[in-house]
Amino acid sequence: MEWIPTISESQGPLYLRIVGALESDIAAGRVVRGQQLPTHRALAAALGVDLTTVTRAYGEARRRGLIEAQVGRGSFVSETSVRPATEATPEVRIDLSMNVPPHPLEAQLDDRILQGLEAIRQKSGLTAFLNYLEPGGSERERERSIAARWLRPRVPHAAPERMVIYPGTQAIIFNLLMRLARADDVVLTEALTFPGMKAAAARLGIRLIGVAMDEGGLIPEALARACRAHQPKAVYLIPTLHNPATATLSPERRAAIAATIRNADTILIEDDAYGLLDPAASPIANLIPERTFLATTLSKCIAPALRVSYLLTPDLAAQRDMRARLQASAQMPPPLMVALATHWIESGIAERIIAAIRSEAAGRQQLAARALKGLAFAAGRAGHHIWLTLPAEWRREDFVADLLRSGLAVVGGDAFAVGADPPQGLRISLGAARNRAELAEGLRLLASALKVPAARRQIV
Repeated sequence: MEWIPTISESQGPLYLRIVGALESDIAAGRVVRGQQLPTHRALAAALGVDLTTVTRAYGEARRRGLIEAQVGRGSFVSETSVRPATEATPEVRIDLSMNVPPHPLEAQLDDRILQGLEAIRQKSGLTAFLNYLEPGGSERERERSIAARWLRPRVPHAAPERMVIYPGTQAIIFNLLMRLARADDVVLTEALTFPGMKAAAARLGIRLIGVAMDEGGLIPEALARACRAHQPKAVYLIPTLHNPATATLSPERRAAIAATIRNADTILIEDDAYGLLDPAASPIANLIPERTFLATTLSKCIAPALRVSYLLTPDLAAQRDMRARLQASAQMPPPLMVALATHWIESGIAERIIAAIRSEAAGRQQLAARALKGLAFAAGRAGHHIWLTLPAEWRREDFVADLLRSGLAVVGGDAFAVGADPPQGLRISLGAARNRAELAEGLRLLASALKVPAARRQIV
């Protein structure tokens, strides 16, 4: 049914009352995400108002992130406008702490999930995926859809006998650390690294040592010195759209890092979490395949809840070992989610979803660049986050607490630091906002907080 709003009799411009009715109907579930709205003319006729009033209402609804327009198709309720807010901490109104992909209307994830499950049901039946299946994925899942259509365009040497499908990259990291190192052994990372890596290493008693970075990412010469000094069991890196520093390593740095790892006779754990957002960046695994474990995930390019990651091992023996470790620790990845991911990849839907998310991420980066103009921050064009350097007058923990009192949640640099001297920086996760209007408000709060001198804020 077409949406026809009930306009309140309250005071205020008519176009704003139309927007208010849309907000109320979204909250009440009377309209759903992805639902097409009437044309401007049709709604104007139904309400008996001027066309310009409806045009202004739709424009304001787009500004607030309630609706999105598709050229040649019309206006639709935003895919993200009805996503529930975080319930983790009641005082948080806008949560920009979790690094997740935004879900624009063009991704049509609700429809894609339902259509995908129906296609699987018609082809194989859903109950086939509700039982124990082969740990690490079947040969069909690894060869026809995963290796051939997913990894090989970026990793030409990918082969099904070297692949394992895991329930998320965190499980890959934990099992790799158990395979490669023991308590008190050293693993090198960037000076800032993924908190999940820190948690896994701490649980296993493995010592992480951070290697110096600059605006271009890990410094190859610093890695060479660290390898000579510590003889690490492995090196863990995020070379593309680094979390949290945003840097993407240049081809020259990748080549130098590969040479260092080969000369040090150590192993690379390459976390390619964001590589599909920047497909031009060739994984370091292409340079040293014989000593790289490459992890590629759907979490940062489609959705975290799919819990589907693909591990490419250096050889068949390593693949067998990692399958056995998966079976011992988690038995298998979620079969129905793997089947859905496989369907999306084989049908080309995955690429369309990723393209839409990449486009939305770029739009949010542009929004951040405008909102934070004049401030010191690093960004990757298609990344889901930025890394903001705080002015010297602010202590990181004070600023994070100050933002929280304003209802805005972000993550301080201490969560990522490897070592005793965390940087004075923050990760701002642009994809976490439910829509661009919420993101704009969060960035406004952030910029406003930075404009007030630290001493004055603390006194207040």
